[in-house]
This record gives sequence, structure tokens and C-alpha cells, in this order.
Amino acid sequence: MTLTDVARRAGVSVATASKALNNRSEVAEETRSRVRLAAAELSFPPGRETIFGTSRVIGLLTDEPGGRLSIPVLLGVEESLGDTETSVVLCDARGDPGRRRHHIRTLLDRRVEGFIVLGEDNDVRPSLTRDIPVPVVYVYGESDDLADLSVLADDAEGARLAAEHLLSLPRRRVGHITGPKSSRAARDRAAALRRVLDGRGLVPAGGEPLYGEWSRRWGRHAARDLLAADPGVDAIFCGNDQIADGVCEALAGLGRAVPGDVAVVGYDNWRTLAADCRPPLTTVDEELGRMGAIAMECLSAALDGRPASGVIRHPGRLVVRESTGPAAT
Repeated sequence: MTLTDVARRAGVSVATASKALNNRSEVAEETRSRVRLAAAELSFPPGRETIFGTSRVIGLLTDEPGGRLSIPVLLGVEESLGDTETSVVLCDARGDPGRRRHHIRTLLDRRVEGFIVLGEDNDVRPSLTRDIPVPVVYVYGESDDLADLSVLADDAEGARLAAEHLLSLPRRRVGHITGPKSSRAARDRAAALRRVLDGRGLVPAGGEPLYGEWSRRWGRHAARDLLAADPGVDAIFCGNDQIADGVCEALAGLGRAVPGDVAVVGYDNWRTLAADCRPPLTTVDEELGRMGAIAMECLSAALDGRPASGVIRHPGRLVVRESTGPAAT
């Protein structure tokens, strides 16, 4: 027997059944009694009550390998909870649908009251809500169901911040090296850069953006191609920090000083990389922790009977380091 079976027999939602069995105050006594009776009739054993006692339990389900996204989001979720009696369980599906279904079933059996589903990129992903009978919020991955709520990084706004910063230095020959064209984040950042340049009557250095891999190797290779196509380039906006690190390495090998000859901006503020880059890297911080906090605030509202739908885009912030030098005053 699972919690879903108990909820079905009692004629309530899984969330209500979980609250009733965990003695939460917002459940009417008559409903609580009906749920407990259903649990007893189905021999739903006490040992399968929430492993966290009477605290609210939230599941954080991720497909992102390595923890670079999931750990900051988890910390943001926990920070937003403060002193509330809420626990967060992190489960890694590793992109495996079978593993994902297993985690969902296991967490529901443990009376989890809601889910935050974390993607591995900002792209649209299939909704899981129909398989999860408790409130769900998506973060760093947009559900394809308009009835769901998704919290995304605002790639266009982040790219605008980077472009405006470069133009303020001032730089006028701005090239763009980024990840695969199949990535929505890469396309959105490239389009935003183009809009800023168009608004100033400028054209991108080297012509079209250079799409490739999210890697240092691609950054090194593309930087050499960009400088060969447009030797006058004086700034490069990169799609992520790994690409930017490779660009800086290639520029040094070509005898171009950073930022004296070419200013470089990355994306993600992956601190272990950005701070160790030579020189330290100006970059856009997506503020994953804040995105986790926003997702948790939205999930808490849904659990309290105030669900929302649509998309929330978080703009992030620009972190200025030595790869661009000080902004013009």
C-alpha cells in the first residue's frame, strides 16, 4: 500500500492525506479521522509514516549530474525555509526515466508534500505533474505544461547586462562565442547581445555568433578563429565560464592582453573557475540559490492553497573582475 492508495480510499488529495497522517493543524478533524481509518483498513504501517516525524518534507528531484546546479539550488531552498519544521530530500535521477519514477514513488510513500524539479538547463522539458499528485514547481527547466509554474534564469537579461558593461568600457568590436545552437540559453543570450549592439548601431565582431561546445577547448579554438576573422575585436562575450577561460588562454597565446587589448566576459559565475581564471573573470551570476528560494516560496504558497502557473524569470547579476577592468565612471 502507498500513500496514494490511502488518499484514494479516503477521498482526499495525497497532500491532504500526508498532512492528516502527520498531524498538521490545517486538516479538519473529520478529514484526519477519515484518512487514519483508510490507512488502518489498508494496513498502511506506522513505520511508513514520514521518516522526518511531524515535519513537512519536500522532495528536490534533479537530473543534473555533478551537483553544480543542484547544490546551490538546495542551499537556496533551505535558506528560504529558515526555522520552519521542513526537511528537503535531494534525489538524483541522472536523466534516467526509470530512476526518476522510482524516486517519485519512494518520496510519495514517505509522505512528501511537494516537489521541486530541477532541470540541467533552461530548456523546455516534459511536465511530470501528471505523475505527481502533490504540488510541483520547476526550476532551471521550463515545464511544457502552461498550467505548471517554472522558475528560470533570465538569459536575455543576463546577456544584456554583459553587453551593456562591455559597451560602457567602452568597447565597440564585440564578438560572441557560445555553446551549441540547440541550447535555448545559447540562442537567447546571442539574440540579446545582438539587440544591444543593434541599438547602438554596432555589428558583432566576426559576424554571426560562434556556436560550439560548453568547453575550454571550444573557447580556445573559437577565439583563434574569431581573431583571424576580425583582428580588431576588442571584447568577447562568452556563453559560459569554461569557454571564457579557454578564450583567455588563447588570447594570451596570441599575444593579446586581457583586458588591455580584449575584454572578456563569461557566464554562470562558477566561482572555482572564474576566480582562478587568468585574469579573474567578469561573469554573469544566475543566482541559483535565489532561484531555489523563489521556487520554495512558490511551492509553500501552493501547499497553502495558493498555487500559481506560468514562468518566473530571474535576471541574475553581473560580477565584475579583472578580465574587463573597472567600468567607466
